[in-house]
Amino acid sequence: MNRTLMTDFYELTMAQTYFDMGEKDKIVYFDIFFRENPFNGGYTIAGGLDKIIKYVSDISFADEDIEYLRSTKCFSEEFLSYLKNIKFTGDIYAVEDGQVVFPQEPVVTVKAPVIEAQLIETALLAAFNHGALVTTAAKRICYAAGDVPVMEFGARRARGIDSAIDASMYAYVGGCCGTSNTISARMYDIPALGTMAHSLVCDCVDEYEAFLHFAKSNPNNCIFLVDTYDTLKSGIPNAIRVANDYLKPNGLKFKGIRIDSGDLAYLSKQARKMLDEAGYKDTIITLSNGLNEQTLISLKEQGACFNSLGIGDNIAASLERVGGVYKLVAIEENGKIIPKIKVSNDRKKTITPGYKKLYRFYDKKTGFALGDVIALADEKIPQDEYTLICPSEEWKQTTLHDYRVEELQKKIFSNGKLVYNLPSVRERRAFADSMFGTMYPEIKRYMNPHEYYVDLSETLLSLKKQMIKEAVKIK
Repeated sequence: MNRTLMTDFYELTMAQTYFDMGEKDKIVYFDIFFRENPFNGGYTIAGGLDKIIKYVSDISFADEDIEYLRSTKCFSEEFLSYLKNIKFTGDIYAVEDGQVVFPQEPVVTVKAPVIEAQLIETALLAAFNHGALVTTAAKRICYAAGDVPVMEFGARRARGIDSAIDASMYAYVGGCCGTSNTISARMYDIPALGTMAHSLVCDCVDEYEAFLHFAKSNPNNCIFLVDTYDTLKSGIPNAIRVANDYLKPNGLKFKGIRIDSGDLAYLSKQARKMLDEAGYKDTIITLSNGLNEQTLISLKEQGACFNSLGIGDNIAASLERVGGVYKLVAIEENGKIIPKIKVSNDRKKTITPGYKKLYRFYDKKTGFALGDVIALADEKIPQDEYTLICPSEEWKQTTLHDYRVEELQKKIFSNGKLVYNLPSVRERRAFADSMFGTMYPEIKRYMNPHEYYVDLSETLLSLKKQMIKEAVKIK
């Protein structure tokens, strides 16, 4: 299906205005950035680049698209004729999926003729906001889980079928060990995982019979859901009975149990004791039921016993948001790049003007990230000494030495041609793990995380201050 019309209607009415102004060939620069980390956290993990690439690569208006737009009676025939032949011809730079990013940083930069740049806004924001949210949610939960594997169980809670498929993939990039979503597992080469449901227990005469049937049908994946009636008095004893009566005599492994309700800390500790006493010390305990990073931390503090986790709602259907925005930051006139600024009474909503690049400094000795700087695209970053200056409180300065510096945005499209080789999902997962490992623990903590340094170069900061001063003059 051609999804070029997956754009807000105002993008099209604005595009026609640019067309009528004779500006269809005017080159402009837009940045995608966000203003706050989700979950009150200290970081965000970039995501959605795969969907951006797909959307931009496929841009074209089919005959039925043009006919629909004509039926709205909002567009001229000249403009519709222009749309019929439009393709993306610009440049796109982006931070790679899995990279750790922070508020106010340009995660995507679009340089293109104004109509092309305007039409892709909605799709690019939808892709980034969803991809980054799910990847970040997964990373936070997996970090809280530590060495315990997290299975993504969120398909039924996601916001629609396509969203569920994408969420399973982004959750894997964010650190989950696999997914319950079979089509996503097949499409992206992700381990397909699952146990059983309460409905099988309810359908059978009793719990023992349900577990026995499940064991016979799934001899190599016997993880019994033990909380349908009573976890300690019924579920676990019946699971042990089936293991003794059927699995062990047939040389099969009693793989595990899952607890999906009740006091998970208490029940898991009692379950571990019962399994061990029955001789099943290697049988795993899986916990599920609306878990998030805070409950995982609490479970650990209470000494809960678990070997794996199943988490759905708080990864695939989080109520949080990233809040990425798409703002014009520069235009080209007579071969020169002219910075533009939007000023607001809210300091966080005043954008940083100009065509920019994003750099990260790493400590050569430890490998940890020291801070980021946003600079104008034509600036050179020194390799021996650099002073980070806080944009809002300039007295806060940090001078860096013995570092290496890396430009974070990569070129994705050049003159409309895709020039970036998108890594596989497994490669993106490994990259996300590697980049997350460069962040100090203080940035990763859940309560009052350390604020990571994201500063402006001295030149860019001076430009921003001057443009704000000029913009707020009373005329």
